Parts: sequence; structure tokens; C-alpha cells
Amino acid sequence: MEAVQLKSERLEARLRPEDKALMQRAAELSGRKLSEFVISSAREAAVETLRRHESLVLGDPRDQAAFAAALLQPPAPSRRLKAAARRYRTLTGN
Repeated sequence: MEAVQLKSERLEARLRPEDKALMQRAAELSGRKLSEFVISSAREAAVETLRRHESLVLGDPRDQAAFAAALLQPPAPSRRLKAAARRYRTLTGN
């Protein structure tokens, strides 16, 4: 049986009367209360925003090939990268 999580957080916002009227009308058309509509819409927007920022889309086949090549055949570490790794190990004890 799945546990029901109680709603305990509160969110308040100031908005223009025309924005509230717009949201109220949309909520009515979707058969929901205003607060349900706003919460659902905000959650959908948040999930989509996170999805767009947490994923990498390589539409061009050349970009896909370059990305795969970099993963499968990475270049050898440079002198500067090796020095930075040594400094990191010295500072962190790793």
C-alpha cells in the first residue's frame, strides 16, 4: 500500500487581477479548483524546465559522432591536467 504524503508546504504569490482571471477561467475549463490548476501547471513547467536543462540532445549526426568519439577515444591527459590532478590529490589526500 502506498503512503499518502501530506501537503505541508505553502506558497503565496502576488499577481495582477487579469492574470488571476485568466488562471481562474482555465481552471474552470479544466474542471479544477484554482489552486489545483496553479499547482499542477507550475509542477508541469518545473518538470519540463528541469528536463530541458538536465539532458543533452545532439540532433546533428556530426555532433553525435564527435560526442561518441570523444567518449570512446578520449585524448590523452595534457601536462596541465596531470599537474592539476596532482595538486588535487595533494590538497585532498586522495
